[in-house]
Amino acid sequence: MRRRSFLGLGLGLCATGCGFRPVYMPSASGGPGIAARELAAIDVAIIPDRPGQLLRQALQKRFEGSGAGVARIYTLGVDYSIGGEGIAIQQDNSVTRIRLIARGSWSLRAQDPAQTRLANGSARAVDGLNIFDQQFFAADLENEAVQRRLAELVADQITIQLAAFFRHRAATASAG
Repeated sequence: MRRRSFLGLGLGLCATGCGFRPVYMPSASGGPGIAARELAAIDVAIIPDRPGQLLRQALQKRFEGSGAGVARIYTLGVDYSIGGEGIAIQQDNSVTRIRLIARGSWSLRAQDPAQTRLANGSARAVDGLNIFDQQFFAADLENEAVQRRLAELVADQITIQLAAFFRHRAATASAG
């Protein structure tokens, strides 16, 4: 047990020595760091359809974590879609498993008169669901669960990309 503790401590010291800083690291005063403050200032535009609603809710949950009452100065627009393909096909051509692929292309814009685009990117997640013969209620429940998981995965990727953008922008501004 002691060996693991020393190994973890050693890795932590090495990471800080090379300039590594956690994205969500608080500021020196103990308040939210630059990434958390900037994420809290994002308004997520409406994303159509049920999968889009799930993604929007997941993004809002991540952005509003530490910024209650923060003025919104950015708008995040996301084009989100989920496509499927059969991957377990029986001899009678019936499908028993579907692979779902979620794709989200996002664009961050300033809430200025010109709607200046600040950053853009994309996220992708893959999951699957089983198709149960004559069990439609179970299939609907599993489909909803898979859509929620995909929305959470895509929201995580978008959040990390935005946090990295804000950290890089702050580092560039302080260096220049």
